[in-house]
Amino acid sequence: MHNKLANDHSPRKPYTAGQAVPVRELHAGHKAEILNHLLQLNDEDRRLRFGTQTPDEVIAHYVERLDFNKDNVFGVFDDELKLIGMAHLAYLPEIKGQARAAEFGVSVLPEGRSQGLGTALLQRSAVHSRNTRIETLYVHCLANNKAMMHLAQKADMRVEYAYGDADAYLKLSPASPATIVEEAANEQWADLDYAMKANLKKSNQAWWWFLGKPGLAR
Repeated sequence: MHNKLANDHSPRKPYTAGQAVPVRELHAGHKAEILNHLLQLNDEDRRLRFGTQTPDEVIAHYVERLDFNKDNVFGVFDDELKLIGMAHLAYLPEIKGQARAAEFGVSVLPEGRSQGLGTALLQRSAVHSRNTRIETLYVHCLANNKAMMHLAQKADMRVEYAYGDADAYLKLSPASPATIVEEAANEQWADLDYAMKANLKKSNQAWWWFLGKPGLAR
């Protein structure tokens, strides 16, 4: 974390998020979807997400080492149950005398961009952080990551720049009955949304099979 402070507040059919985005908490059973999502990022997207050039084998190692008992991973699925947006909320080691913090990292595939998915993933992570006694949500990225900087500024995060990197901080209020209810409602809604999409996909597959066109089923 840097000390220099800047007072800056400043193919498939596209996925349409609308005004609200269902964000689902992921678990170890989603590792294949997470890996597929990250491997679809091009070289520049990988550089912006991980801060450096990131080959396939490094991404595979990253996914394999995800610890769902320690950290949290959230995702947004499209109508075909493709993971088009995901966020990794990593809890930082506790340091005596310092606020408890978690680091937020996010990636969105091209078909899901400019539709509020990053904002929804950040909001979901912030609420979960509050409910797990995290006091500071932290983002580390390259200073030229315009999408991440835009997201940080929208959330009124404090931004520090140094040596081509940027650190953004969001101070969080303690949990409240409202945040606990909000997270529970979000979880139920996202699970229902996923179940509905899964049922619709199965129905479509059965329909194409009935019509004798199984090759069209996804």
